[in-house]
Amino acid sequence: MTDYLIKRLLLMIPTMCGILIISFLVIMMAPGDPAAQKFGGASQAAAGMNSERGTEAAEKRFREKYHLDDSLPVQFGYFLKRLFTLDLIYFQQERPIWPDLVDRMKVTITINLIVFFLIYLFAVPLGIFSATYPNSAPDRFTTLGLFVLYSLPSFWAAEMLRMAFLDKSQSIWFPVAGLHGQGAESFSTGEWLLDWAHHVTLPIICLTYGGLAYISRQMRAGMLEVIRQDYIRTAEAKGAGKARVVLVHALRNGLFPIITLFASLLPFLIGGSVIIETIFEIPGMGRYAFEGVLRREYDVVMATLTLSAVLTLFGILVADIMYVLVNPRVTFGNRS
Repeated sequence: MTDYLIKRLLLMIPTMCGILIISFLVIMMAPGDPAAQKFGGASQAAAGMNSERGTEAAEKRFREKYHLDDSLPVQFGYFLKRLFTLDLIYFQQERPIWPDLVDRMKVTITINLIVFFLIYLFAVPLGIFSATYPNSAPDRFTTLGLFVLYSLPSFWAAEMLRMAFLDKSQSIWFPVAGLHGQGAESFSTGEWLLDWAHHVTLPIICLTYGGLAYISRQMRAGMLEVIRQDYIRTAEAKGAGKARVVLVHALRNGLFPIITLFASLLPFLIGGSVIIETIFEIPGMGRYAFEGVLRREYDVVMATLTLSAVLTLFGILVADIMYVLVNPRVTFGNRS
């Protein structure tokens, strides 16, 4: 196991290098740069502003300071230096991004941990039930409902929920912007948590239903494939009860699709949802990265992409380890 983990960790190094290079090139191909955003704003020209901040000399000094006119390899080298020295900055404000980055990460991680918990809490039992009683009336009804949910765009669902629960005169209403109401800083701990839960209910619903529908269908498909295997028929022939056959003999192997999907879901823990966070004005990582793209804040965007890439690679590694833990027939030698 140790040899396998060392090999996988070493393989992550060239993979991360490739991800960083491609991400950096894509960002640099976009029109505009931090200097153009800071000094060459069309609004300033339209207003006839000619302050020292907007002069060509100031812009030239800014470009020289942050090497914006150097070749791409040189700029990439300076980015790596800032990354490894934890000196990533806002170009517009010329200050470190870490205080804001950490605050945004806390918001996104907290919300997405709740989302993941709800997805798996409901998706796995639904998938098991549907596979245990395939083509029954409950299975068909569940399948129809989940497919309808999966087909609903999250931005449309968010707007519908905003319209339905915005009116405070209704018996059931939810805030549709921010994480807290006015005066939250003076609330007690219990009141603060209730106010936070009231604000994040609609965003969590929008972030949960799509993943719930998809993972429950994957769980059903995985369980159906396992239930048709010969060893399951053997267990049934020996007199094992239906619950034991499903939960003991079939469930372990049926979890393989869910474990595989775990690696693809993990980056959302950091990346967040641009659309949902923007609609509900949540100060999370998704909205943070989107605003960074608009302002051409290269370090903000690259920090988000780097964290997401690390989580993706880490999720794939954890999935491989879980394969071995779930099924003893799978070894680290097989995975390598």
